[in-house]
Amino acid sequence: MGVPRKNTAMTVQVGILGATGAVGQRFIQLLDGHPTFELAALTASEASAGKTYAEAAKWRVNTPIPDDVAEMKVTATTPEAVPNDVDLLFSSLPSGVATEIEPEFLHEGYVVSSNSSNDRMAPDVPLTIPEINPGHLDLIEVQRDERGWDGALVKNPNCSTITMVPTLAALDQFGLESVHVSTLQAVSGAGYSGVTSMEIIDNAIPHIGGEENKMETESRKLLGEFDGTDVSLHEMDVAASCNRIPTLDGHLENVFAETAEDVTPDEAAEAMREYSGVDLHSAPDQLIHVFEDPARPQPRLDRERGDGMQICAGGLHETANGLKYNCLAHNTIRGAAGASLLNGELLVEEGWV
Repeated sequence: MGVPRKNTAMTVQVGILGATGAVGQRFIQLLDGHPTFELAALTASEASAGKTYAEAAKWRVNTPIPDDVAEMKVTATTPEAVPNDVDLLFSSLPSGVATEIEPEFLHEGYVVSSNSSNDRMAPDVPLTIPEINPGHLDLIEVQRDERGWDGALVKNPNCSTITMVPTLAALDQFGLESVHVSTLQAVSGAGYSGVTSMEIIDNAIPHIGGEENKMETESRKLLGEFDGTDVSLHEMDVAASCNRIPTLDGHLENVFAETAEDVTPDEAAEAMREYSGVDLHSAPDQLIHVFEDPARPQPRLDRERGDGMQICAGGLHETANGLKYNCLAHNTIRGAAGASLLNGELLVEEGWV
């Protein structure tokens, strides 16, 4: 395939791999009424195949199942079960399952925008936030050459990474050198059965398996330089401490950033407010909202800003070595299904679908 061209098609047939889980349900919610994407396929485990979606899914999202989706038949998660006219697949499969199943679809020529964590750091797989590094999509050409498939695999980052990285991208003009972050992550990030009530009520859990490494590596890839064949990781040092707290949705993070240039809190706030967004349907009008109130952002009050797709920041102060601030994003919308959806819109806009 040569240089992609802009896609002006009005309707794109899409499917969801792993449609009955927490992120799959968010995909369905966000796709309802979408002006470009038409939901044409829902897949799940063999136990769910053949059932209507309403029968197969224990619906937990705070809006009703769309009527047309409720009556759709769920299929097995195999290329043979997905209609040939589906143009784009959104994957919310568990990473262990996705490692085996996503390549089957890619070899059959499907384009997959995946929230699953497998292959995020693979050198030939774009790890993309449309407002941050849309040019990394050109890794698809490298990926096709390396892997011998006609499909394309694009990943969005971890929900905690995507909360922090837009604010770092805004500060990178001042020369980011090191970042320390401590997270306060909502229970929905672990899935519906990931943390029991007896574990989390009246408690905080100072460990989330694999989360710290994801933040420390994914952030450097997202802000890295792409030379047409490889992404060079950003040179900043990143250290993360990840904690689970008893909020339902919304990851709050305390960030300490050191920059080569001196930067005041006012300059940092202006850089965040002015950071460019993208002209895609699901993108917020302003990527980062900066609060002047030092007690904001807060998960319960601010996670739904921009329909859950906006990054919030606040509490900017100088430290002996740089800046400290807080940032927040809705972890299952901007940090998961919404991120994959936005990548899907970018894939269409840039002609990869």
